[in-house]
Amino acid sequence: MFLARLHLRNYRNFAEQTVEFPPQGVAIVGDNGQGKTNLLESIYYLEIFRSFRGAPDDQLVRFGEEVFRVEGELRGPEGEQRTVSAAFERKRKKKKVTVNGAEPERLGDALGQVGAVIFSPSDVELVAGGPGERRRFLDIVLSLAEPGYLAAVQRYRQALFQRNTLLRQGARPELVASWNGGLIAAGSRVVAARARWVAERAESFAEHYARVAGGHPGFLAFAPSLPDLGETPAPADVAAVFEAQLERLAERERVRGMTLAGPHRDDLRFTTAGPEGAPLDLRTYGSGGQQRTAAIALRMVEAETIRETRGRESVILLDDVFAELDAGRSRRIIEWIDAAEGGQVILTSPKETDVHVHGGSLPRWGIRNGVIQGS
Repeated sequence: MFLARLHLRNYRNFAEQTVEFPPQGVAIVGDNGQGKTNLLESIYYLEIFRSFRGAPDDQLVRFGEEVFRVEGELRGPEGEQRTVSAAFERKRKKKKVTVNGAEPERLGDALGQVGAVIFSPSDVELVAGGPGERRRFLDIVLSLAEPGYLAAVQRYRQALFQRNTLLRQGARPELVASWNGGLIAAGSRVVAARARWVAERAESFAEHYARVAGGHPGFLAFAPSLPDLGETPAPADVAAVFEAQLERLAERERVRGMTLAGPHRDDLRFTTAGPEGAPLDLRTYGSGGQQRTAAIALRMVEAETIRETRGRESVILLDDVFAELDAGRSRRIIEWIDAAEGGQVILTSPKETDVHVHGGSLPRWGIRNGVIQGS
């Protein structure tokens, strides 16, 4: 399916506008600060119902207004249609999501309706930033791709919050331990899913990295906080290790006032071949180009995951991704999009010269002060 129509009302710097997108996509060219990233953010909001830039919902409401609304209409090759909408009211802090006019029983049931994947210059933080960025990436991808994952994450966070509160308060050990069962049950599901996804996608990541980097190797690995799990542990195996680790760390947790093991401390590791073939940690020692390449390869694997699990081509959103890449890397990304992701591409750029996807055939629209011109 492709995004055929987008209606925005009071979203960021957009007052009200309806945009009709062609099936192949569009290139939106304009100066910085005019709303290009805001437009892509609004589209991706319909995928995960939050800002990919981490902004809270009340910051997405246009200045001086109380409610924003985003609605997208998707169309398939056989004429099928789907409408997804999201609105947020600042005063009541209330979000409303509908799919084909009906509110889902749970917000998680509406995730992934667009099938969008966004590539952004800020993606470098997936590699260079803290582990929270990488856990957030895993949670989004697996919430979109694996039934039940989001619910497990939510249960884990709830149990973790309660347990940490008791630890900070200096509660009795048996009271703290009363939350261990729920923490372990949900956490083992989360860790097992993360480990399996990384194991299944590591080879693909290496291929994408090498392609973009012109043959230089790059590798992806899971770095769980729990020891000795193996590559693809079953939830029951994770649970046994998790329980033993909590028992071992109980005294340290009492002193520190926090839970010291579990998926809230997991990480991803990105490496390349260093001197004499030794692994080189890209977060610590990688160049800017190597870090960006790893982030792009990770997004490529995300697109691949969404395409396979949803059974359709992704809607690729490119937010000025070529600005900080050399010509060779840019060309190889475009070749991948054209060959593997032949569907809709919506890209933004401040320069006409960056518009080469789909053979340069994308229609070119302008944007100024939150108004799209040429649509």
